[in-house]
Amino acid sequence: MTTQDDAVLLFRNTMRITDGHLEGFRAAIARAVEFAQEHGPQLMVQTFVDEERMLAHSFQLYRDSDAVRLHWKLADPYIQDVMEHCTVENFEVFGEPDADVAAGVRAALGEHSSLTFSPRIAGFLRFGAA
Repeated sequence: MTTQDDAVLLFRNTMRITDGHLEGFRAAIARAVEFAQEHGPQLMVQTFVDEERMLAHSFQLYRDSDAVRLHWKLADPYIQDVMEHCTVENFEVFGEPDADVAAGVRAALGEHSSLTFSPRIAGFLRFGAA
């Protein structure tokens, strides 16, 4: 049985923060997340930083591939601002994006980042639970 949850995509982005750019990175992430919260299609965005290793981990949950495309369209200036302060080391896609989004992720990352796709087996979403 196919459900709406089958289209859900979870992205995990591991970024290496450029030496001397921690505060700039934090500021750029704060602006990007604030914009996404107000205007973005994401169901969830969470970003964590490991200052000791100068790594950041961002998780973004999307309803489907259309939501990812909308995010790219709306947030490109914010994405570029963040990327001035880091490089992507590893990008993981959980779920099965359509061919267009999969190609877009590959093109954006180039050959310098590790990229994996992990198809969904089972799960559920719970929003607004008390």
